[in-house]
Amino acid sequence: METESVRDMLAANLRRARVELGLSLSEVSRRSSIGKSTLSQLEAGTGNPTIETVFSLSRALELPISELLDARGGSGMTVVRAADLDVLSGEAVDLRMLRRIELDDAIVEVYDQQVRDEGSQRSLGHVGTEHTIVQAGRLRVEVQGSAADLGPGDCVAFDATQPHSYTALDGPVRSVLLLQYRPGNRLDLSGRHGLVAEQ
Repeated sequence: METESVRDMLAANLRRARVELGLSLSEVSRRSSIGKSTLSQLEAGTGNPTIETVFSLSRALELPISELLDARGGSGMTVVRAADLDVLSGEAVDLRMLRRIELDDAIVEVYDQQVRDEGSQRSLGHVGTEHTIVQAGRLRVEVQGSAADLGPGDCVAFDATQPHSYTALDGPVRSVLLLQYRPGNRLDLSGRHGLVAEQ
């Protein structure tokens, strides 16, 4: 079975979301601080998306990350092979989206997350609550000025609308990232007051 690449999924979902929201490439460029030509390449499936690019688009379009990266799947048994997934890389993190689980009152995105020991991965914030479970290595998580150092088996959860960062301590870190949010939640960018429910 051939797996759709991150590039292809992002191209289709970005185009669909932009059209559904009635936004021009220029407006998405303004909101995301991503060049119009780069956006055009991403929509054509020829760009090279990074974590920072996807997070910026998620914020600009006020959509969960999975709505940009998810291939709509069928039912039954689902096996996800790491070797079949594209890696979405950022400054210090490599992510593979494994699953999007839709429940009645919540959506949970499951990611294989590897934090490289090459600095920190910073986020200005996005929709949801993050739960990170460290599998191997030591990880520092900082959220709005508070920090926690985690080891194998440790878990942290926090409001992901707040600025946060991940830093590997003493070598690379392997972890599972769960991003949980309510259907219809959008990030309130007007005054940074967290989430707003879609009416």
